Amino acid sequence: MSHPSADGHPNTDPSFEIVPVWRNVSPELIAELSGLWAQTGAIADPASAATRGQQAVCIGRDANGAICAVGTAVIRTLPRLRQPMYFYRQFFAPGFRGQRQTVPFFRRACDILQAHEGQLAIPEALGVLVELESALLAARYVHACDPHSGTTFIGYSPRGLQLRVSYFDDARLLAPAMPGRRREGGRSSRE
Repeated sequence: MSHPSADGHPNTDPSFEIVPVWRNVSPELIAELSGLWAQTGAIADPASAATRGQQAVCIGRDANGAICAVGTAVIRTLPRLRQPMYFYRQFFAPGFRGQRQTVPFFRRACDILQAHEGQLAIPEALGVLVELESALLAARYVHACDPHSGTTFIGYSPRGLQLRVSYFDDARLLAPAMPGRRREGGRSSRE
């Protein structure tokens, strides 16, 4: 079955190239991502799209070179966890959904973030945190530890959605963050 690609043309090859972009996001890439999000109705506000674009970990490019997938991350500290994690979001263009690319793309993003952490003298985060917004995915992940995705269930978000983490190899607990304490950049540790 043929699916439309990111640019609306038929997608005869659901595979794509995963390109690491973490901490190397150009204005041109932000414009491309903003275009994808606006075209699909995912993020309509240009300022919000630009902010999210700066958080890109990796992108997927289809055979025509168009962006068809993106993974983003920002450091957050959940009040109950009290440890910094990369809060991760993933988006696929409609024509690339349901192609069994979700987990490989997520695992590649985790590898990119772990490689970044390995270069730091002081870790930024212990791993990757995901909130399963898709009811389809949430129904699929019924085991506390899922070896396929490399995630572990840690509870539910205030929105009632599954929270899962993928800890980095050899991650060690940091001093617990105090709930509500401000961290660098002036944002609350609860954000």
